Amino acid sequence: MAGGGGGLAERIGERRDGVGDPRALVGELRRAVLLVPLVGGELWAEWAGGIRWVCAFTGEVALARFALARGEGQVPWDYAALLGARIVDEIVPVLDGPTGIAVDVATEGGAMFFPPVTGIVPDAVAVDRLPEEAGRER
Repeated sequence: MAGGGGGLAERIGERRDGVGDPRALVGELRRAVLLVPLVGGELWAEWAGGIRWVCAFTGEVALARFALARGEGQVPWDYAALLGARIVDEIVPVLDGPTGIAVDVATEGGAMFFPPVTGIVPDAVAVDRLPEEAGRER
């Protein structure tokens, strides 16, 4: 099975249960291999609440669950297997507008949203940077 986000799914479960370390969750996101559906050669993303959410999945089962929820489970989906750190550090900064990562969005009790804030995405694209920091680079 493609994808290597098993540790991430476990950390998400811990946080949803109110335990676990949020920093460890972000670290696991960065280390996980995530499956991101491709549409017309582009990574699948949806806009909600003024934020673009890159939809990523911890494995083929979670991706298939998403396809079934959309009524598209009968057709194979193309996807890219990407390291979470690559999505966060290389892809998020070049997309237009604030961008976060939505993981396993069709998994009941297992979805997690990683918003575009400091500590998750690079500071230069974090929406919670103070205005006076926006022009400065570290």
